[in-house]
Amino acid sequence: MAMSIIWTGMILLSVLCGMATGRGQLVASAAMEGAAAGVELCLSMAGILCLWMGVMEVMRRSGLSEKLARFLMPALRRLYPEFARDKEVMNTIAANVSANLLGLGNAATPLGMEAARKMSRRTPGVASNALCMLVVCNTASIQLIPTTVAAVRAGAGCGTPFDILPATWLASIISVGTGITAAKLLGSIWRK
Repeated sequence: MAMSIIWTGMILLSVLCGMATGRGQLVASAAMEGAAAGVELCLSMAGILCLWMGVMEVMRRSGLSEKLARFLMPALRRLYPEFARDKEVMNTIAANVSANLLGLGNAATPLGMEAARKMSRRTPGVASNALCMLVVCNTASIQLIPTTVAAVRAGAGCGTPFDILPATWLASIISVGTGITAAKLLGSIWRK
């Protein structure tokens, strides 16, 4: 609700400023061009995201996603020791991390929400350290293949949308490392 009010206020302010400065026609023209560019970008991104969602489905059906989840389990058990024996929660977290690694934020979000819902059953109404760690890891979002960003770049006309890989890897490692360190440190300070 708050974002709707903010966006509406920004649009109204833009229109009023355009009319006050005698550039109302330019504001209207820019709004139409922006809307057209937005639709064009969404359509070009949809194709690329469908491709990667298809890749994820092939990985799931071939068993590769299960192998990736098994590969991630030792690290995930260390991050979420309270849930190390809860196979259902750990599988959901592994699927969430796998989607994040492949840069599929659109697929990772519902998986993260599902993992959070399952984790919160143990401590209803209270954010446990493990739940806070899940939020931190999802927010930092370590990525091996930044498909969404590459889709935006390709949709905007970039000829080499994946040339950002080294910068993405570095930023991902730093953000996840910093987030995990902060979550562990703060979790140990505010123990109950």
